[in-house]
Amino acid sequence: MSNTTADIDNIKQQREKELEAWLPITSSRNAKWWYSAFHNVTAIVGAGVLSLPYAMAQLGWGPGIVVLSLSWIITLYTLWQMVEMHELVPGKRFDRYHELCQHAFGEKLGLYIVIPQQLMVQVGSDIVYMVTGGKSLQKAYNTLCTSSGCKDIRLTYWIMIFAAPHFFISQLPNFNSIWIISLAAAVMSMTYSTIAWTTTLHKGIEPDVQYGPRSSTTPGMVFDFLSALGNISFAYAAHSVVLEIQATIPSTPQVPSKKPMWKGVLLAYFIVAACYFPVALIGYRMFGNSVQDNILISLEKPAWLIGVANLFVFVHVVGSYQVFAVPVFDQMETFMVKKMRLKPSLRLRVIGRSLYVGFTMFIGMTFPFFGGLLGFFGGFAFAPTTYFILVGSLRFAQPLLELYNRDSIFLELVESKTSKKYDSTSADESSDESKKRKAKNGEAEKLKASNISASRLRIGCFEVLLAL
Repeated sequence: MSNTTADIDNIKQQREKELEAWLPITSSRNAKWWYSAFHNVTAIVGAGVLSLPYAMAQLGWGPGIVVLSLSWIITLYTLWQMVEMHELVPGKRFDRYHELCQHAFGEKLGLYIVIPQQLMVQVGSDIVYMVTGGKSLQKAYNTLCTSSGCKDIRLTYWIMIFAAPHFFISQLPNFNSIWIISLAAAVMSMTYSTIAWTTTLHKGIEPDVQYGPRSSTTPGMVFDFLSALGNISFAYAAHSVVLEIQATIPSTPQVPSKKPMWKGVLLAYFIVAACYFPVALIGYRMFGNSVQDNILISLEKPAWLIGVANLFVFVHVVGSYQVFAVPVFDQMETFMVKKMRLKPSLRLRVIGRSLYVGFTMFIGMTFPFFGGLLGFFGGFAFAPTTYFILVGSLRFAQPLLELYNRDSIFLELVESKTSKKYDSTSADESSDESKKRKAKNGEAEKLKASNISASRLRIGCFEVLLAL
């Protein structure tokens, strides 16, 4: 029986290894440190950078600078925490965000906490990128094509044009296979950000510029404030793919993956600062509270440069879409293989990923105002996964988890030794000798009982915290 059980376990482990070698997150672990740099730049510096002047207008100078600066510092710190916790347990790598959360909160609770929020961030971002990519193509076309023969093309068709290459790019097997696309996207993000703030600076301050509140009513100002927080949190929302990016980097006891990953993160965040702060501050300084929600809309001339900048945005969101889509593909394919009992194959991959691209395209076409919901999504999912709840809870839960495991082992040992001791006592000793032994060890038993009670109390408190 024991041999049969061992054989079954070996078969399960072998199948698990084969699945991990097929899934897009863990199938390739030969990434360089600079891969993490431009993957993070592509994920962080989305088209949201173009809305930062608008967020500044909603907040004002003081709160705007404080929120933008604190967001940069806090998200860098929480990202460092995640990089450190990737190999929190010796000999094990948490290759996915939900695996880390499951380690802290348990298999089921950890999954229920993180998966809905992570999918909301990733799928929501991909839908926004569908709309943004279509709008960028439309703006480039309308700006560059000024002759009488140019026809007005609906946004729906531009979204379909943007989605078309994704049906093919999405079939690339893993993160490392899209590094060239991610590199191009990172370069494009720096380029159009530079175009945005340098062109704004060259244009100069608008006549009669104002920096007062955009809204005249208290509810309006509160709404603007909360919407700005959501937009800024969206601009920094890349933590949901950090562990997946780090999973592609090789790790050894001498050089753990956190060292090259952190090097790439620092370079990425330097680029983020170079993109975000000039665009936000110069854009708000020049246009004031009349700035549009996309700084490129406020810039009308030179037309050719604005058109080219929109094409750069298109290239960038192609890469951003893929960076956020790969973890979704990983979860989809894991579910289809483990839960639906489907065989890992190229056909399964093509069908599943094509359906996902089609789904995001359909939602983008149906709700082209989806980007207007960024404030809601920013507060509901981007902020928790990026700023505070999960990572802070993981740091809080880890020492409790260690204490829980220690106390559980202690109770098991005590119960085992106690049962063995009393079994041997009843067999080898008379009742008088047993009473003398119990009296002699009375104080020791009381101390042991106190320790057992304390351990059970700590375990109970830990289980209550998990239930909450």
